[in-house]
Parts: sequence; C-alpha cells; structure tokens
Amino acid sequence: MKKLANTILIAVTVVVSIAALDAVFIIDETQQAIVTQFGRPIGEPLTDPGLNVKVPFIQRVSFFDKRFLEWDGDANQVPTRDKKFIFVDSYARWEITDPLQFFRRLRDERGAQSRISDILDGETRNAVAENELIELVRTSNRTPEQTEEYLEDLDRLEDIQIGRDAIERLILERANERTSDLGIRILDFRFKRINYVDEVRRSINERMISERNQIADLFRSEGQGEARRIEGQKERELAAIQSMAVRESEEIRGRADAEATNIYAAAYNRSRQSRELYAFLKSLETLEISMDENTTIILSTESDLFRFLSNP
Repeated sequence: MKKLANTILIAVTVVVSIAALDAVFIIDETQQAIVTQFGRPIGEPLTDPGLNVKVPFIQRVSFFDKRFLEWDGDANQVPTRDKKFIFVDSYARWEITDPLQFFRRLRDERGAQSRISDILDGETRNAVAENELIELVRTSNRTPEQTEEYLEDLDRLEDIQIGRDAIERLILERANERTSDLGIRILDFRFKRINYVDEVRRSINERMISERNQIADLFRSEGQGEARRIEGQKERELAAIQSMAVRESEEIRGRADAEATNIYAAAYNRSRQSRELYAFLKSLETLEISMDENTTIILSTESDLFRFLSNP
C-alpha cells in the first residue's frame, strides 16, 4: 500500500511539474505573442518582454516577430504603357502592427509572405502598366554635362513626369491600403532591378554598340584630320628650317669667298718677288694635290710649272 502511494505521489509530482513548465512561457524583447484556447485568441496581445503564465495543456502561445521583416519578390515579366516588356524584381520591408488581427487573418509569417506577394505583385503590375519605361528607370529631369559638341544629340534626355521614386511611393500607398485590415504595415518598397526581356535586350545592346561605334568613328576621323594637319605643319616648318639653313650656309660661303678673294688680291698687288713667291707656292700646292709617286706628267715648256722645275 505504501509502495502504491509513493508511485501515485511521484506521478502527481511529474504531472504537476510538467503542468508548471507548460504554464510558464517567456516573451523575448524581439517577440510578441497571442494566447489561444482551442484555436481561439484569449485576451489581449502580449507585447512586453518577460515571464508570463497560461493554463497548461489547454492554452497555447503563438509568437510573432516584433522586428522589421523582409519580403523579396520574384522577377516578373510586365509590359509598360509604351508596350515594352521588362523584368521587374522588387523587395520590401514590413512589420506586424496588430498581432491579434494578424493571427486572425494570416495565422503566421508564411501566410503573410504569400499575401504580401499577391498584393505587391498586383500593384507593381498595375503601376508599371500605367507608366512608360522611362518613368521607371529615371528619378528626375537632369541636364547632362556636355563635354563635346558632337555628343549633344546623343546625350539629350527626354523629360519625365512622375519618376521612379514617385511610382515606388504610389505602390507602397496602394499596398498599405489593402493590408490595413491584416494587422501588418509595409514600411518600404523598392525596385531591385528592372531589365529588358532577352529579345529586347539584344536589340538595345546592338543599338548601343552602333551608337558607340558612331562616336568612335567620329573620334577616329577627327584624330586622322588632326594628324594630317600636324604632319603638314611639320613639313612646312622643316622646309622653312632647311631653306634658312641653306641661305645661311650660302651667305657664310659667300663671305668666305669674298674674304679669300680679298686676300688673293692683296697678295697679288704686292711686289714682284711677293707675286712670284705666291705663284710658286700655289704651283707647289697644285702639284701636291694633283701628283703622287706613281704619276707621270707632261708639261709644256711654256708652263709656269715647267719654268719653276727647270729654273728654281
């Protein structure tokens, strides 16, 4: 009998311990909770961190994140108002503002992510279809700096009326209107990437390559023209320098000849002995230049050279 009592006591102790553990729960500072009984919410949401109690085994606790949550959409093909098909990839941030309403309408974060995807994808399609592509890729009307006159036509930008930022805000406002009764609020919405479909992308890449080649050809032709201008200028300067050098050399040679002539004249106008000595020396210079040890020379008896050799 005593053994049976001990067994019952142990069993009761275990049950009470399990019940006590199940009755106590802790809410983290990043969490908020809803207590439910048989699937129905009981009381107000618990948003303050700390230790809480509930009826064990009968009541359950559903925890929800109090922090900002992330939504990352899938890239979808959407046509714009000007009939251009593009891939739109977007993302958003959201939070749970009313845990009780969130639990009643969406149950958990998985259901919330699915519902947000439906809302944001639909509003994104509507907004893209209502605007032209240029409104989705630009945020303001800016005037590009013109560094070259021939790039003016290529860099001229078309004015926009709305812009990318305004479209993102419009999608955010419309989405929050549809999520007002879900216990959540979308904090921010952004386009992550906007790109053409493959067929359009290829044609645009080809057009961009053609435009860049056009600019490159223009640069190349201007460079070739500048090179020819520089070469022509070089030839003119070279001809001018050579002409000046020839003129200076002729002037120097003329002055040298004049000076030599003056020297010759001065020497010739001296005494007879000086003239004969001068003639003798010039004759020797001529012989030295024109003759060597193997030279045979025939002189006339009337030649000055013969006269000097026969009667020195």
